[in-house]
Amino acid sequence: MAGQNKELKRGRKLLLVSLLVILLSSLIASLVQSSFGRVQVYDIKVPAHNGQWLVADLYKPRSATRDNPAPLVVVIPGFQRSKEALANVAIELSRRGIVAVLIDPYAQGFSSASMSRIAATTEGYGMFAVVDYAAGTPNLNYVDKSRIGATGHSAGGNAAIRGASYFGRESIETGEPSKLHSVFVSGYVLTLRDDVLEHVRSNVGVSYAFYDEGAYRNELKDGDMRYAPEAIRTVNSGLLPGAEGIDEVELDRYYGSKSDRTLRVVHNERVLHPFQPYITEAMTNQIEYFERVFDIESELSSDDQVWYWKELLGLVSLIAALVAVIPMGRLLLEIPYFKPLVHPPPPALAKARGKGLLVFWGLFVIGALIACFTYIPMAELSQKLFVAASTRQQTWFFPQRMNNAVMLWAVLNGTVGFLLFWLSYRFFGKKRGVRPELWGASTSVAELLRTFVLAFTLFLFYFLFLFMVYYFLHVDYRFLFMGVRSFQAPLLVLLAMYVPFFLIFLLSNSLRINGAMRFEGEPEWKSLLVGGFANSLGLMLIVVVQYVTFAMTGTVYWTDGWLYVNLLFAVVPMMFFLPYFNRYFFRMTGRIYLGPMTTGLIFIMILISNTVIYIPL
Repeated sequence: MAGQNKELKRGRKLLLVSLLVILLSSLIASLVQSSFGRVQVYDIKVPAHNGQWLVADLYKPRSATRDNPAPLVVVIPGFQRSKEALANVAIELSRRGIVAVLIDPYAQGFSSASMSRIAATTEGYGMFAVVDYAAGTPNLNYVDKSRIGATGHSAGGNAAIRGASYFGRESIETGEPSKLHSVFVSGYVLTLRDDVLEHVRSNVGVSYAFYDEGAYRNELKDGDMRYAPEAIRTVNSGLLPGAEGIDEVELDRYYGSKSDRTLRVVHNERVLHPFQPYITEAMTNQIEYFERVFDIESELSSDDQVWYWKELLGLVSLIAALVAVIPMGRLLLEIPYFKPLVHPPPPALAKARGKGLLVFWGLFVIGALIACFTYIPMAELSQKLFVAASTRQQTWFFPQRMNNAVMLWAVLNGTVGFLLFWLSYRFFGKKRGVRPELWGASTSVAELLRTFVLAFTLFLFYFLFLFMVYYFLHVDYRFLFMGVRSFQAPLLVLLAMYVPFFLIFLLSNSLRINGAMRFEGEPEWKSLLVGGFANSLGLMLIVVVQYVTFAMTGTVYWTDGWLYVNLLFAVVPMMFFLPYFNRYFFRMTGRIYLGPMTTGLIFIMILISNTVIYIPL
């Protein structure tokens, strides 16, 4: 009893410390985001055509007033990204007196889906509507309507250059200057074509990662912008009639004239595609571009950047919020309704030796290889099974293109995990004294229902606290492109749709980590470390193969599926830490079910609220 009371006290202390860490780090992150009160940050919602709507964060410097109007830049995240993913750009521009509108692209985040299946091309992911509104409304009297710009990364970069072409055509028809004064295109050069560039009547900056994984699609099949036809065309598109064009781009050099909107510049940072927005060099290039085209003389140097502090503080919140779930679960188990779920953990297995050790590591390797070799095929299969989502059509039938691939992989590998577990028991463990009672799998329907109620309570605790943090401080738990954001009610429908299928994998993992990887006398840290690698090594191998091939040949191993591989940067960390949660909840309840149910609700909501979703308007 004394030991139990001591454990409860430690749990309360850990919970309190975790929540205080979240609040403190979120508060400081909010202050960084608002430049310590010099910038106002709040949500806006812009109605668009066809009943669509766009949600965005407005970063308004207090220096921007009716008497001192400031330029405005629309910031457009790329495919799979919500507005928070490029908050760093909005932070640095607003620190320098530029109004920033950071949008959730159509079908991502809180914005609606689009009637167009190519929304980045035809609507700039919603940027066109924002520019039209900013240029035409008297409400934004603190915005200089002659200095409106746009910037985006990846598909958001495509949206930016498409916007320059769209408003350029409008300018040609009306004889008025383009509503888009300047655009900055990051991480995308596929549409730097003559048919697009010929209509551009805006200044254009281009920034492309030298080691971009998608460079195999470029005309010269690499990321070197010095000789890239796409970059050369962009520079030449700003030349006056009769001027001699270039056949090699001098990187970082400004060509043309900003006053007549023919200014062009090309940067080529040596970084991978997904990390390009998160290096100080790329941020410096973008800051200097907008300062130049908008004639801004800031007191801050372009190297004076603070955005990464928000990222680091977001990482602290992300970790602390996940840690808080564990002691919260322990405290809830003291409530009379949940107390019957507490059972003593069954004895651990005898330490593996000899043939047992060979079987253990053999299954470890087999499971990792199956996980590795089935991911891309499952991604390809998802495109055939879920045609509407894969072709960007509005649907309620599994409407998440990228998560459909992960779901099929999880179903297959969860099933394989159960099969491997059973085979090892049937042909090896059973003969050596392993009994089903050691797995912590015995339960009843009533107990399972009660376990689900507890898991859902922890889910509510986790996200309600996030809602509170976001409501008061306007920040979520985020590090670079990995983040936990608040969600809309319709996503609860999707949660109920996706969780049962992911639960196959999660339950399989809990059974293996607690029923086959828990040995007598083995340190807990070692057991969990092995479990983490067992759960994620297959996906890690995909990333390794992709980038080792890229380093050796200049082209990624999986070309058509490279976006599915990029998705793993966010998925692998979740997979690695899943066994930790499954083990901690197993120790609390002596059963394998609370961990999968809790992580299923929390982690799957994280997945579905951070990806494209084509639900009907």
